[in-house]
Amino acid sequence: MGGDGDTGGDTGGIERVYRTRRRPPLGQLGLMGLLGANACFQSGRFFGDPYGHHDGPSGWPPLVFGLLVAATFARVALEQLRAHTRVTAAGITVQGRLRSRSWAWQDVYDIRVERAPRGTNGMGPQWLTYLYDVEGRRRLLWHVDDWQLADPYAEVSELCLSAAPYRSLDWEPRPQVEALILRGAARRKAWRWAVYGALGVLAAMFVVDFWEIVDGRPDHPFLLLVCVPLVSFGVLGAVLDRYWTSRPPGSLAQQP
Repeated sequence: MGGDGDTGGDTGGIERVYRTRRRPPLGQLGLMGLLGANACFQSGRFFGDPYGHHDGPSGWPPLVFGLLVAATFARVALEQLRAHTRVTAAGITVQGRLRSRSWAWQDVYDIRVERAPRGTNGMGPQWLTYLYDVEGRRRLLWHVDDWQLADPYAEVSELCLSAAPYRSLDWEPRPQVEALILRGAARRKAWRWAVYGALGVLAAMFVVDFWEIVDGRPDHPFLLLVCVPLVSFGVLGAVLDRYWTSRPPGSLAQQP
C-alpha cells in the first residue's frame, strides 16, 4: 500500500494514511527562491529613484513581491508538513493546508488519477488523484500522486476495490454527475486561461510603464501593474467561463 503503514484494526484493509514520504524537488524550491529574489531585486531597481530621493513609489513593489514569495514558501511548507489524506471504513478525510474535510463513502462518486496542470516541467508530481463527490465537485487527495507513490493508478484501483463493501452504490458512471464534472472541468479551464491572459497583460503593462518613464511622461505603476491585470483576469475569466460552461456536455468532453 502507498500509505504510511497505518492499518490498525481494519480487517478490510481499507485504512491507510498518505503523508509526505519524499521531499519536494530541490530544483523547484531553488527556482522559486531564485525567481523571488530576482523579482524583488529587479522591482527595486525598476521603481527606485536614481537620484536617491525616498518620496517615490519605490517601496511597495519589492514589498509586494517579497510577500508573494513568503506566501509561496509557506504554502509549500504547509503542504509538506500538514496536508495528508486519511482513508477509513467510514470514508475519506482530506487534511488541507489549514482545514480538513471528510466524505462518507456514500458521498464519494469516484476517485480518479489525472494529469497535473501544465507548467510543472518535471519538478513536481505529474499525476494527481482527485475525489469526486455525488454533486460532481472534486477535491485533491494530498500525496496520492506519482511523487509519493510508485504507481498511483494501482493504488487507486486497490483503494476502490477495498472500499466497494462500504458503498451503497457501485462505481459505474452516472450521466448527471458526469455532466457536472465536465462543467467543472470547463470552468477550471476558463479561469486557468484567464490567468494566462492576465500574465500576458501584465507583461504588456511593464512595457507600457517603462515606455512612459523613458518618454518622460507621468507613470502609473499601481494602475498599470496591479489594477489592469486584475480587471483583465476577472473579465476574461467571466467571459470564458460563460462560453465554455454554456456548451452542451458532449462538446465539453472534447475540450483539451
